[in-house]
Amino acid sequence: MDTQHDQYSNTTGINERQSSDQVTYGLIASSHVQVLCCCGSACYNSDSLKIIDNFIRVIASYGLGSRVDVVATGCFGFCAKGPIVRIMPDNTTYVQVHPEDVEDIVKTHIIDGHLLERLQYVDFMAQQLVDDAKHWSSFPKQLSMDAMLHDYIYEIGGKRFLSVMSYKIDADKCKGCGACKRGCSSKAIVGDLRHPHVVNPYKCTCCGHCTTKCKFDAIHGPVGALIERNYVEDLLVDVADPEKIVVAQTAPAVRYALGEEFGMPPGTIVTGKMITALRKVGVDYVFDTDFGADITIIEEAAEIVDRLRKFIAGDKTVRIPITTSCCPAWVNFFENDYPDLREYPSTCKSPAQMLGAVLKTYWAQRMGIPRDKLVVVSVMPCLSKKYECARDEFYTDGNPDVDYSVTTIELAELIKRMNINFYTLRDGLFDSPLGDCSGAGAIFGTTGGVMEAVLRTVYEEFTEQELPHLEFEQVRGLDGIREAVIDLNGFELKVCVVNTLANARIVMDKLRSGELEYHVIEVMACPGGCIGGTGQPYHHGDIDVIKARQRAIYSEDVGKRLRKSHENPVIQRLYREFLGTPLHGMAHDLLHTKYRDKSIL
Repeated sequence: MDTQHDQYSNTTGINERQSSDQVTYGLIASSHVQVLCCCGSACYNSDSLKIIDNFIRVIASYGLGSRVDVVATGCFGFCAKGPIVRIMPDNTTYVQVHPEDVEDIVKTHIIDGHLLERLQYVDFMAQQLVDDAKHWSSFPKQLSMDAMLHDYIYEIGGKRFLSVMSYKIDADKCKGCGACKRGCSSKAIVGDLRHPHVVNPYKCTCCGHCTTKCKFDAIHGPVGALIERNYVEDLLVDVADPEKIVVAQTAPAVRYALGEEFGMPPGTIVTGKMITALRKVGVDYVFDTDFGADITIIEEAAEIVDRLRKFIAGDKTVRIPITTSCCPAWVNFFENDYPDLREYPSTCKSPAQMLGAVLKTYWAQRMGIPRDKLVVVSVMPCLSKKYECARDEFYTDGNPDVDYSVTTIELAELIKRMNINFYTLRDGLFDSPLGDCSGAGAIFGTTGGVMEAVLRTVYEEFTEQELPHLEFEQVRGLDGIREAVIDLNGFELKVCVVNTLANARIVMDKLRSGELEYHVIEVMACPGGCIGGTGQPYHHGDIDVIKARQRAIYSEDVGKRLRKSHENPVIQRLYREFLGTPLHGMAHDLLHTKYRDKSIL
């Protein structure tokens, strides 16, 4: 499969084609086009991946990369006529398509605007060609198909469907410099030097690192997708709506970098000013995502201890090592490249999604706020959080747990736009009770922080003894892969901390081959963890900036009255009144998720 996907790199010949600026007729002249290729089992086994490869290559060669999306879909429900290709927005559907037909479809249909009769479906009852798929007898069946494998939302006949969500490169702007390709840890970007590059949608993790490398503004999310969209305008509309209650939650890493956008030294802690600024923007309540991190630690620690005890007891079905799951780019990465290992990661949602779920249930009920009137906005250091908000499993009856996400940079731009003098703002406080958090929740924002935070609880749950020393210096640092052995009262817990997906690939390859002996692995996609996220002020590779942010995180931890998540009285009350027992009942239903096998894409 990888061999087929890697064929994207053959994008030569663009200079011999008609450029997209010259294409002013046909379907492409009036619409943004989507080529939907079926990747159900039958079509997949009949070269649908090669068809997709050819579409991406041919479209790039015509310079139409910014105007045509190629996406993979679930089964169209007419397997006998596969491979099936559907052209949107006119819904023309071609059957029994072969890889060599791609050139003809692009030139004849997309560019010239003519139907390709030889590939159309023939209705034998009516003895006529059928171009629009909604007239197929199988179409209602396809509408009910489960689309669990896919992400990117589009509509046909008023029904929502899902396909691959990934970044795209505008072929008209791309200079082929290769900077994005070199910066892509998931190896999703391919292309020849001085020729437009393309993103392989089956490998893109939506981490956004490519956007920080491109100097030509050539990289963006697919048309209609929810990633990389700036939701500042949505926020302004929502805060102006008297019918809506707007709640912001802020990730730990944001407060250590936001000040840099206003000329402050890296690592300046601006928590209070950030809270006040959000209130001046018009947000009704401001909560701390660190509280969501405390919930995550309770659930993840329980999950680790449960698996460890089963493993020690000789249970051969338990999956060890257990990996963290709070980084959405990492989740996308293992779903894409290591779906056979998807039973190893923790099933815990990220802190932002956990807090969003609690806000729209427990808190909303206590406040008497209808779910559809409550808007939850996350302020995150990460572009991938925009993708995470769009995942279908984080919706309840069509309403998301977190409505949308804005980045650190976007928040800074909004503050400047509203002429708020950030320097002179008085320090505000998070709203209670969901703003009261421990030092363990605070250190989530750096590589090694999740591991250290969860170890503080795992130690006491596993050994049933008080932790003698709170700091786990063994897991701190900035090295790409760090290993440590933690003494749990005689049991040697072997842990590994990983940052960047390139290093994650090294570790996962060893896990797949059976070479690893770890019990717990933490993975973060960004260098340094969330403090080095793609939504943060760009550090230009200056490691001292990352170190300054990291020092600020640990200093906040030391200054906290509570430094263990399980000792947070508000967390304890939440479990008593609402969540119940970790890993069970309401806690399981609200705070845990499942993962998808995207390998067939």
